[in-house]
Parts: sequence; structure tokens; C-alpha cells
Amino acid sequence: MWDVSASTTSTPTSTSTSTPTATPLNGDELGAWRGFLRSHATLVHELDAELRETHGLPLAHYDVMVNLEAADDGSLRMRDLADAVLLSRSGLTRLVDRMEADGLIERRDCPADARGQFAALTAAGRAALAEARVTHLAGVRRRFLSMFDAEELAWLAGAWERVPPAG
Repeated sequence: MWDVSASTTSTPTSTSTSTPTATPLNGDELGAWRGFLRSHATLVHELDAELRETHGLPLAHYDVMVNLEAADDGSLRMRDLADAVLLSRSGLTRLVDRMEADGLIERRDCPADARGQFAALTAAGRAALAEARVTHLAGVRRRFLSMFDAEELAWLAGAWERVPPAG
């Protein structure tokens, strides 16, 4: 993912199928890709640090709570939540364990599937989310949205829609 300028050549094989070449990115392609990676890493790091410092809440916790709040009844099956926050199921289990210990979410058994579980926001989780949301949205506006005018934001929103979601 990171080596975007390396070049290889295709080598014919005995079945006359060639190996694809790695054509180096041109200046604009490289600038767009590296800019995206740099911006994403910087923004995630800064937003996480701000939430931790102000609310003692990592960005990953905030992400989980936002997804639970958006669900119809404030809960999601664990596998659906893992997909929503882009974590493996084992990674989500560890995160949910920490959040449950902090009283932010709770697990609920699935009535239709004895093996399935839901994660749900608690009242304390809703309160923590409401407080953190103010800080997070202000940080997003200050660190990202304020860099663009309305026309550029509309263009960016449309451009990101062309990138297919994971899965």
C-alpha cells in the first residue's frame, strides 16, 4: 500500500500469461495518494488525542458509540458493529470488553440466536457520546472542513462516493 513509486517489468511465463506491471504513479497521482494517507493519519491522530485529553475517550470508542446510536434501537449485532467500525471480530470483542468495563455499552443476548450477541449503548454511554460529540465535531471542522470552501466540500463529498466501501 505504501510503495507507490516502485516499478517492475512484466515477465512472460510458460503459459504466455504476463505478470502485470507496476507503473509508477505520476506526480498528481502520487500527490493525491500521499496527501490522502498523510491527511487521514494526521486527522485520526489529532482527533484521537483531543478526545482522550478532553474526555478520556479514544476515537475508537467514539466510533463504536456513534454507530450504536445510529442503529434503530441503539444496538447492533457484534458482527455488524465490527463491519461498521472496520475491526476484526476479535478486535471488536476486546474493544467492547473495555467499553463494557467503563460502563459505556452493554452486551445483550440475541433472542433469535443463542450464540449471537448485541452491543448496546448504556445511559452513561449516551451521556459520554453527547459530551464528546461537541469536541469531536469542532475538531473535524477546525482541522479539516475549514480548509475548504462550500464548492470544494461538495466536490470532495462526490469524489469519496466513487470509492467503493469495504466488503
